[in-house]
Parts: sequence; C-alpha cells; structure tokens
Amino acid sequence: MSGPAQRMIEQALELYLQGFFPMAREGRIESARARAIEWIQPRTRGLLPLDERFHVPRSLARVVNRGVFEVTSDEAFGRVIRECAKSAPGRETTWLEPRIITLFDALHAAGHAHSVEAWRVHEGERTLVGGTYGLALGRAWCGESMFSRPELGGTDASKVCLVHLVRHLRQLGFVLFDAQLSNPHLLQFGLYELRAEHYLQQLAACQRGDAPKWEKLTAQS
Repeated sequence: MSGPAQRMIEQALELYLQGFFPMAREGRIESARARAIEWIQPRTRGLLPLDERFHVPRSLARVVNRGVFEVTSDEAFGRVIRECAKSAPGRETTWLEPRIITLFDALHAAGHAHSVEAWRVHEGERTLVGGTYGLALGRAWCGESMFSRPELGGTDASKVCLVHLVRHLRQLGFVLFDAQLSNPHLLQFGLYELRAEHYLQQLAACQRGDAPKWEKLTAQS
C-alpha cells in the first residue's frame, strides 16, 4: 500500500479512536463531490448491545429462521458501501461522500473494515439484496450503514444482516457495537445511549489485549 494511502488509514483510525466518525454535509447525492467532509463527535453515542439485551423482533426472527437469504461477509464490500450511498425513497441525500467511500475501500483492503451481505439465490444466480458494513477497532465494532433492496426480494435483508453480524461479533469476542447515532430503526433492537466521555472510556478498554481475528461469515437465513 502506498505511503499516502497508509497515512490516510492511520489518520482515520486515530480519529475513530478519539471518538470521531466522518460525514459529508447534507446535500443532494448528485452533488456529493462538491461537499465537505466533517469528522463528528456527538455528545451522546448510540450503542447496540452485544449481550442478551439485543432484541430481535418476533416477525424478523421468523424471517431469519426461514432461510430466505444467503448471508456472507467480505464478498462484496465495494458493492455494499456503494449501495448504501445510493438514493432511496425518502432518502434523497446521503452522508457517504465519494472520498469517504475511497477511505473505506482502503480500510477494507488493509483488513480493518468488513461487510456482511444478503443474497437471494434463484436457479443458481445470486443477487445482492442487502448488506451492512463497519470498522473493527480492537474489540469494538463501529457500524457505518446498511441497505436493502426490497424490489429485488430483499425486504428485511439489512435487518437480517444486522442480526447475523451481532451473532458473529459475539462469537469473535467483540464487546462494543457503536451505532453512532440513535434512530427509530435501531431502537427496536435495544439501542441505548451513552454520554461521549463514557463511550470513550469503553472504547479505550476495547483496545486492551488482543484484538479478535476476523473470520468469514456464511449462513442461510
């Protein structure tokens, strides 16, 4: 990896360890290239529990158990992050500016960022219908974004990916899931908030000891 790319990765990891994450200023997706990137550190942090407090709604549990999707990890990182950046009904703006995508492509190539994908399989053909991605920092997971394509048969695909991701993180030994900001979509899973100073204390504790080794995820859900 080139010197500038390595420096970009190191600077990003240091900012994440200080509690920041990148967002582009609000604007239409078509004009994203002209927008500035800001590194945000909110006063309160949204976290998803990685223990028994993580709640899977009953209707979603039925989808997870039906085997509708093939779930994998790191098979299509670039496609997942670019799908997350696309517009959707009710979401004509995005915080995913092209330079943030370039940064995460580099973080993924360096083994720091990972994706989870949901596929619909029909007559041997696989179609990507949902996914999520994030950044591993020691024993902490920084969740970034997710998407689903219901028009392709991907209803609830992003939620299924989240359920499998949480199970996978538990098995690997992660103890913190940073969801960044609270939103109604994540509240159903048990999201709770911490003040920034308490979040930073937990994040620092996650850097002690050996970091979990990421392993590929494969499941039928």
